[in-house]
Amino acid sequence: MGFYERHLGPRLVGCLCGLADIAAERERLVPRASGTVLEIGFGPGLNLPYYDPERVTRVIGVDPSAAFLGLGAERRRAARVALDIRQAPAEDLPLADATIDTALVTFTLCSVADPARCLSEIRRVLRPGGSVLFVEHGLAPDAGVARWQRRLNPLWRALAVGCNLTRPVADNFRSAGFSLPELDAFYMPRSPRPLSYISRGVARLS
Repeated sequence: MGFYERHLGPRLVGCLCGLADIAAERERLVPRASGTVLEIGFGPGLNLPYYDPERVTRVIGVDPSAAFLGLGAERRRAARVALDIRQAPAEDLPLADATIDTALVTFTLCSVADPARCLSEIRRVLRPGGSVLFVEHGLAPDAGVARWQRRLNPLWRALAVGCNLTRPVADNFRSAGFSLPELDAFYMPRSPRPLSYISRGVARLS
């Protein structure tokens, strides 16, 4: 891993993921988490201010990148919920079966190495009746926007340390055996359309 991937890229992605419109999506979704929470792609801890300490027992934050985790020390010190941070890939979660009440996935499926394996692991660790709260950017349904996403993706993936513009969020969940009782899909305002097609919702075990 080069200097950019270790130092500059994570800081750029951290800044982008902290923009006001994205923060508003976190603020809308994260307070719904309850019980023992698994946060995939914990990184710099951008979701920490939004957890409700009266609803959450603890947050298990998983991220494979020491560089991203290193950006969040101050937020972790200020956390109002109990934390258990583990450096590990989402495709091989260091957790026992059926131990998680809520999985939280925010702007992360775009960059995991294997989305299908990641979602399979989330299925494995969810308790019966558990749910996945997600807000993700991904492949747009509009043909013209999708063409631009495919053109830009190689450059964007290199610039944003593995982030992809072309992953179909809802289809990935359904293919992994989840139902989507809640799903909103839209373009974020004030952002270029190839970068801003958002899927937000709740996934449950089918």
